[in-house]
Amino acid sequence: MNLSISLHMLARAPVAGRVKTRMIPALGAQGACDLQQMLLERALQLPAHGMHERFLWLDDLPSPELQDLALELGWILVEQPSGDLGERMRRIATLGLAESDAVILIGNDCPVIDGDYLQAACRALHEQAVVIGPAEDGGYVLLGLRKMDATLFSDMPWGTERVLDVTLQRLQQLDWSPALLPALWDVDRPEDLARLAALNIFI
Repeated sequence: MNLSISLHMLARAPVAGRVKTRMIPALGAQGACDLQQMLLERALQLPAHGMHERFLWLDDLPSPELQDLALELGWILVEQPSGDLGERMRRIATLGLAESDAVILIGNDCPVIDGDYLQAACRALHEQAVVIGPAEDGGYVLLGLRKMDATLFSDMPWGTERVLDVTLQRLQQLDWSPALLPALWDVDRPEDLARLAALNIFI
């Protein structure tokens, strides 16, 4: 089985005061915006191996520099649909599955997602209909699907440590057995900054 898999990254356009708001007490509004810009630029550098298309879904218009970088690296820029996070993810997954055999959804907050991790997700989708990359804080950093059900996205406690558990419960109710990748961490709170600095990946 040779699946066509599309990668979909949901991200907030770097606008001071509107992004990484939990980081503002530690970094200031512009510093938090710069962090979002760095994380987004890093995520755009992820290799395309195994993906037949890659989409960057932004919540606002990109700067010319960000637009040029995304296009240079082979991403298709699209404006995010309306609705809460779950509704946006549902609509993006549905659109992706209309054109591909499978979709992988990620954000830009996890600096340790790499090409090997994405390849592991692709391999898992050849075996199972769902793959999840858990986050250490109780959410997830990656969701891959070969089929859709709206219950995976509706009335979810987004932004809490319960997201993964609730998702797994709903998958169990659907009788869909997910593949689970190793848990990773993402950059959401000031206490994550020391860990980010230790990676020594940003100049």
